[in-house]
Amino acid sequence: MISNQVLQNTLEGLKEISRTEFCIIDTEGKVLATTFSDFSIQQGDIQAFVESQADSQLVKGFQYFKVCDDYQLEYILVAHGDDEDTYMIGKLAAFQIQNLIVAYKERFDKDSFIKNLLLDNLLLVDIYNRAKKLHIDADVRRAVMILELQQEKDHSSMESVKSFFGGKSKDFITAVDEKSIIIVKELEEGEGYADLDKLSHAILDTLGLNQNEETHIAYGTIVNELKEVSRSYKEARMALDVGKIFFGEKDVIAYSSLGIGRLIYQLPIPLCKMFIKEIFENKSPDDFDEETLVTIDKFFENSLNVSETSRQLYIHRNTLVYRLDKLQKSTGLDLRVFEDAITFKIALMVVRYMKYMETLEY
Repeated sequence: MISNQVLQNTLEGLKEISRTEFCIIDTEGKVLATTFSDFSIQQGDIQAFVESQADSQLVKGFQYFKVCDDYQLEYILVAHGDDEDTYMIGKLAAFQIQNLIVAYKERFDKDSFIKNLLLDNLLLVDIYNRAKKLHIDADVRRAVMILELQQEKDHSSMESVKSFFGGKSKDFITAVDEKSIIIVKELEEGEGYADLDKLSHAILDTLGLNQNEETHIAYGTIVNELKEVSRSYKEARMALDVGKIFFGEKDVIAYSSLGIGRLIYQLPIPLCKMFIKEIFENKSPDDFDEETLVTIDKFFENSLNVSETSRQLYIHRNTLVYRLDKLQKSTGLDLRVFEDAITFKIALMVVRYMKYMETLEY
């Protein structure tokens, strides 16, 4: 479970403090880490010690110690020396490695638990039982954030996010696919969506990802119980998808701000096609020229205000009225009428959604 590099760094640190040479061997006699320049292992000595009932043993000028995990032998620690001081140092070193095993095991177990929690792979009773064993608070406010990268994440990007949060034990950082980093953020009393938005922008700025148009952060709603974390994760995942379709210019997308896009995203494609056919008959918004599309977008941006729209487009008011009349003749919808404007706006969003779904099929 613990990498050989971590074991090596630990032994070198212990040697620097105690001036004692150490070696860690697995139960089959393979050296995993050592500070010895020339240490030859007698396989028979290792095997005899493994099979013995002793926790420690002096063998040919070397102190041997067993390092266990839940009474299961994991490593043999060897310390050079046959005096009492070496024995004491060896016992302390074995205790340190034992604690390393526990820490790494707990970290692994927590990560596994959070992944299964996010993916809804746990029964309700298991959530609270395992959370109690892992010392994870069940009744605190949390929200799930998803950082989606342009390309497959590497170890450095995950470590960068972890370092941003400073290794806070209350926040969990994990991943369930190749391109996303998931943050389960614990919120203090009084913290809300404005704080999540500020934190999301800070992550992008600090990690230098705000210049990349393909990098987005989405977050779900704030939940009050551990069992609801999976819901916040699903909401954040949906926010990412809906954001790509309707809010492509945004780096940070909140589930609570998706509006009608959230409803459209859940419509079946056949129903969408039927709706578009009813509204435009044999036409499609794609058939409109660039000038018409720009006019429509600007008209919606200005809340159907003819004067303000014509001013921003640098055209005469009558020119805008002419364009809107022309659009009404071709579609039967008058964008100056609120009900027709809503229908047209929804139709444009539905077409955009259908286009996005088509790209996923290829």
